[in-house]
Amino acid sequence: MSASDPAASVNPVPTTAEELAAAVERDGVEFMLAMFVDMHGKPCAKLIPASSVEETAKSGAGFAGFAAGALGQTPADPDLAAIPDPRSYTVLPWKPEVAVVQCDPTVGGEPWPFAPRVILGRRLAALAERSMTLMCGAEAEYFLVRRSPEGEVILADDQDSAASPCYDVRGLMRMYDHLAAVSRHLNSLGWGNYANDHEDANGQFEQNFRYADAMTTADRLVLFRYLVHSLAEEAGMEATFMPKPFSNLTGNGLHVHLSLWSHQGDELFVDPDDPRGLGVSGLGYQFIAGMLQHARSAAAITCPTVNSYKRMGAGPPLSGATWAPAYVAYGGNNRTHMLRIPEPGRVENRAVDGLANPYLAFAVLLEAGLDGVDRGLDPGEPNTANLFEAGVADKAGLGSLPPTLLHAADELVKDDVLRSALGKTPRGEYIDYYAELKRQEFFAYHSQVSSWEIDTYLSRV
Repeated sequence: MSASDPAASVNPVPTTAEELAAAVERDGVEFMLAMFVDMHGKPCAKLIPASSVEETAKSGAGFAGFAAGALGQTPADPDLAAIPDPRSYTVLPWKPEVAVVQCDPTVGGEPWPFAPRVILGRRLAALAERSMTLMCGAEAEYFLVRRSPEGEVILADDQDSAASPCYDVRGLMRMYDHLAAVSRHLNSLGWGNYANDHEDANGQFEQNFRYADAMTTADRLVLFRYLVHSLAEEAGMEATFMPKPFSNLTGNGLHVHLSLWSHQGDELFVDPDDPRGLGVSGLGYQFIAGMLQHARSAAAITCPTVNSYKRMGAGPPLSGATWAPAYVAYGGNNRTHMLRIPEPGRVENRAVDGLANPYLAFAVLLEAGLDGVDRGLDPGEPNTANLFEAGVADKAGLGSLPPTLLHAADELVKDDVLRSALGKTPRGEYIDYYAELKRQEFFAYHSQVSSWEIDTYLSRV
């Protein structure tokens, strides 16, 4: 596979404010969405008329940061100025009079250290000092749903009820119009959509596009989610990337494929003479060992919601399969492990779910892996067992992933490597800010009385 973007050969990628304004004029764009995400991954934007694009590209679009979301601001703080990255310029193919550009929030002319894209950018700049690039691909799963007259969330396709729906052609083709529209748009953008399938759960789909450098893939994931949401709404449906929207169905993962490349274009995780038989280099194994070492603490970021832990380690649903890991382990082409080596040169981390903020997730996975490289860690021999079989993981002495978001947040703050990677802010270290908001999220959930509790305890004694 090539990481190059064929669309770039048609129109040059803008790199300056002037080039961005020229691209807007060339493409007949009327408005530009100056976009960024908060800690939770919520996309925020202002709609900028074409006449103001160049000025905005230079001075930024102003936002009241406190109102935008979890960005470390109070109502007393000065505005954020979201500075567009011209390289992320993308015309929306389903609304071609509008373009999107991803932004780096600043305050007082300095990058705002609470902004997820700023955090990832800082880690990638440090990686570049090692003459290396992180390449990422991501498999974003989602459900297509609708609301019943009673307000209940149900599958958009009421015929999608097969006991084993994965790859089912009938369920796939009933959603042809939506899937084909997404595919056409991805390809028109030059992202290289190469597969669209019905996933393991009823009503669940996955649409894949080619990997790229980590920042590009993170930017594209943010836009991909927006694209899917928009097209689903136009068709009278809702799309959800929620990790576990239905207790009896497989959840939504965001399986992330990672590899390190040299600035000369060499794949640094490849070794055809690998004695373990997986085609992985010594550097690759060290990177794997680092991700294993930090798996429990990274989970608070890669699986960032209360609902995430209802997907994580869940038993097989009615369809008979589950793809969410429960244990900290790696293997070859084995989907029961947290880390899978699908082919030489890359590692797939399956402990990332559909609501992960891609900027933060890529940042912590990179730093975890590099810690393994810096310390020369060895992950040991690959595990070949089926870890979904009862007792197998216990016999192997494998550690489990955190059972709840609260456990994960407590693990996160103890990790000095991730603490350093996420950086400092004007109000302390980002990791403590993040963990505190996640603890609040857990306790807000925990304070609610569920129907399960009523059914179980109302008449117990």
